Amino acid sequence: MSKKITIAIDGFSSTGKSTLAKQLANKLGYVYVDTGAMYRAVTLYAMQKEYISADFFNKEALIKALPKIKLQFIFNSDLGFGEMFLNDSNVEKQIRKIEVSGFVSKVAEISEVRSKLVEQQQEMGKNKGIVMDGRDIGTVVFPEAELKIFMNATASTRAQRRYDELQAKGDQVTYEAVLKNVEERDYIDTHRADSPLIVAEDATEIDNSNLSRDEQFDLVIALVNEVTKTL
Repeated sequence: MSKKITIAIDGFSSTGKSTLAKQLANKLGYVYVDTGAMYRAVTLYAMQKEYISADFFNKEALIKALPKIKLQFIFNSDLGFGEMFLNDSNVEKQIRKIEVSGFVSKVAEISEVRSKLVEQQQEMGKNKGIVMDGRDIGTVVFPEAELKIFMNATASTRAQRRYDELQAKGDQVTYEAVLKNVEERDYIDTHRADSPLIVAEDATEIDNSNLSRDEQFDLVIALVNEVTKTL
């Protein structure tokens, strides 16, 4: 494929955005960026510094510390994608834990955090040939993206997927706790003042509640081919 494009994938938590984005990047030879991992890494930093807990959040301290937070994606050839490094430490596994999931939407609400990460994300995609997933990629980070996908599924379906994933990793969680986390994140993501989760006007919305990964991938690849034919 000679003409490279920007593919923006947005949607609710646990809709399989990252899985789809990795598939597309591998198929197309594109760069893959998981923006959720970036917000999770900042959240992990806040937790390590005790800026945030169940009943406390020192937003000012986190904002002041932002210049000290170094984020990198370092490619792992065995996995086939870049792992998240926070201040030169591999935190890929730590940031996926439900404890981080419980705080990440609150951290992502902070305008200064979003501004810092959006600037980095735009720099990563300036040469196109990129697949980026998150909450505001098609609306804020790359509003001119040639292809925008918005992914959705029922909360119960997404919670079950997330629960199964955490169980497979050995995390001791209950389905009820995961469902509560999914619903709370949905509310915060769609109601925050800065860059709320919305469907871009020119996005293709996909409800994958009843789609297999292969069916979803075939659907999106067809969209990619349709877009590139017109360029």
